[in-house]
Formats: sequence, C-alpha cells, structure tokens
Amino acid sequence: MRSYQPDLTPPWKRSAPVPEVPAEPDLVVEEVGSGFCGAVVRCEKTAQGPTVTLEDRFGKHRVFPMEPRGFLLEGKVVTLVRPSAGGPVRPVRTASGSLAVPGARARVARAGRIYVEGRHDAELVERVWGDDLRIEGVVVEYLEGVDDLPAIVGEFAPGPDARLGVLVDHLVPGSKESRIAAEVTGDHVLVVGHPYIDVWEAVKPSSVGIDAWPVVPKGQDWKTGVCRALGWPENTGAAWQHILSKVRSYKDLEPQLLGRVEELIDFVTVPD
Repeated sequence: MRSYQPDLTPPWKRSAPVPEVPAEPDLVVEEVGSGFCGAVVRCEKTAQGPTVTLEDRFGKHRVFPMEPRGFLLEGKVVTLVRPSAGGPVRPVRTASGSLAVPGARARVARAGRIYVEGRHDAELVERVWGDDLRIEGVVVEYLEGVDDLPAIVGEFAPGPDARLGVLVDHLVPGSKESRIAAEVTGDHVLVVGHPYIDVWEAVKPSSVGIDAWPVVPKGQDWKTGVCRALGWPENTGAAWQHILSKVRSYKDLEPQLLGRVEELIDFVTVPD
C-alpha cells in the first residue's frame, strides 16, 4: 500500500485555484502568453490535447492549447474547458464585437456628440455600433459634408463635459478634408477619418459579393460610377440599401473604419 505523502509546499508558494470557464462560442478572452484577444470560434480535440480557436476583431484566427490558467476573462485568469453539451449559453456579442448586456437600458444622452459626414455613414455606424452607443448615451448626427464644419463646431461649443468627435471621409494628407480637420481639432474636438472616397468602400467587397470596389474615373460621380461598373441599376439609394443589408457585424467592415469609430466613442465617453 502506498503511504500518504502530504503536500509540504508553503501556502504562500501554492498556486491559487482559478475558475474553470466553458469555452462557449463568442466568449471573448485574452491568451496570457501572446496577449491575443478574440472570441471563441470552436474547440477541438487534438493528439496534443484540446485546443480553442479565437477570432480577433479583424477576422484573424489563432489556435491555442487549453492549458490551465492560460487565459484572461475580463482581466482575471481562468482555465478554459470544453463546453458541455446542452450547457448554458453565454451572452453573445453585439455587432461591434462587444459583449451584449441583456436587458440593458439606453443611457440618457450625453452632451458630447459624434458627427459623421452623411446619412449613409450614420446608418452604417448605427448598424454596427448602435447597441454600444445607446448604452453609452452617445448620439450620432450627420453633417451632409464637411465644408461648414468650422462653423458647426463653433456653434456646438465643445468643452470638457461636451466633447465632439467627427468622422470624415477621404481624410488623407493634402486633401480639403485634412485642412478643415486641422482648423477645428483641439482638446475637446477629435477629427479622425478613413482613406475611402465614400463610406461604401469601408464595407469589405467580399461581404457585398464582389471582388473589389471599382475604380471610378475622375470627373464622374463615384457612387453612380460604382453602380455602372458593377452592372447595378443607377439608383444609389437602392444600391446603398443593398450594401447595408450585407453588413451584419464588424467583420464586414475594413479595419481602417473600425478603429476610427471606436476611437471616437472612447474620446466622447472617457473623462480626461
């Protein structure tokens, strides 16, 4: 008979137990060793042991062994385990990739605002970030262009408790948009932009079912030129509704837009 061998390790040197968390789909965790953060896509059995596949907000997949104390969940160390069949379903993510908050009520609107250039920009932001914006109490308005932005910012009178974020199309060095942005940017105003001629291009071509967005010759209306090149009816309103219907989550958008919108949300919601 094997004799009992007590654990003589001093208590302060023993590893504290950590919770075991089922790796349910859409659970967002961070792998301790690499810092890779993503949502659970699937779990698999391998010859080396169970693994979990994570997908980050840019659609990149990485596979990690499900080792003890191998992940962070909301900043706390956990051990991921394979979910049991028929186990409870964890909250899914919002379209922006954030964890959903079941039953959360919209917050009273903040004084701060986010301005975007046009109606299509506003509809796309609502499509992907609407749940987050309501919880944070952030209102999004559209400008119909940026030519009058300096006057609009002056009338808004941004301050520490009323920050203003502005999303601009085709914000590239030397452009008209970049010169206007430089005029209004300050401590309480943040102007950011994406490189696309129009927010249509910020939707991934693969999500729309095309190989790439067409190159439209200068001098032509860009949206009409896109419709013409793709063989769509030259009805830009209907074309946009078709494009918007293909956007189901942040995965359907280009990173150059994703980062800028989240930067603006942080700017208007996080105190100095």
